[in-house]
Amino acid sequence: MSRPPAVSVTNVSKQFTVAGTGYAGIKGALGAILAGKRRERKVVHALNAVSLDIHAGETVALIGRNGSGKSTLLSMLANVIRPDTGSVTFPASEDPTHPRIAPLLEVGAGFHPDLTGTQNVYFNGAILGLSRATMESRYPEIIAFADFENPEYLDAPVRTYSSGMFVRLGFAVAVHTDPEIILIDETLAVGDSVFQEKCYARIRQFQEEGRTIIFVSHDDDAVRRVATRAIWLSHGKVAADGAVDETLAAYHRNHHA
Repeated sequence: MSRPPAVSVTNVSKQFTVAGTGYAGIKGALGAILAGKRRERKVVHALNAVSLDIHAGETVALIGRNGSGKSTLLSMLANVIRPDTGSVTFPASEDPTHPRIAPLLEVGAGFHPDLTGTQNVYFNGAILGLSRATMESRYPEIIAFADFENPEYLDAPVRTYSSGMFVRLGFAVAVHTDPEIILIDETLAVGDSVFQEKCYARIRQFQEEGRTIIFVSHDDDAVRRVATRAIWLSHGKVAADGAVDETLAAYHRNHHA
């Protein structure tokens, strides 16, 4: 009997309503009201009846143009947003209702801007369900991995951080929380080359340990280097799903047609 998938997405759809007046800010909105202009509403179908299974140990790249639904799907896997219809489940997890997921969805996500770097390390650990004692034992490794040029920044509010510092600390925390599933949204493209190589090395380690990795990327080289499978999303639907080179080739044939 085959093992259940690590991630199962079944007939998932998601739409957003985007409202606008054609004018920016409160002053513009007031001007639109006085001019008798009605607020325009546009429905965006981010995902449309998407179904796919991802098995434990796979490293899957989500590719496609901006607005194709990649980040929406990743956010859904992280339980940041919920589907309008369909379901997202984690059948192979030790606790399917609370899988150990390490999300790296955007620079600074999960950080409180007024807390220091150190405080955010513990804050993120608590969000991911780890005790303070566990985080204290892992703190030296986390800080060593982040490798800040100026360690004094760990005592500064993270609102003072650069995007590169956010990525360093966020990735360091995520990879030291013993995740079953790692979600990455373009964050590897932000750090410097030395840190990127450190991240790739940790990804290889996770692959050897049989963990599941799902990442969004517009970098073909990164996809070829890391992924064991690629899924091309187009207009909220799965356009192709399979071997990396074949899926990339299909995407580029369509993109340049």
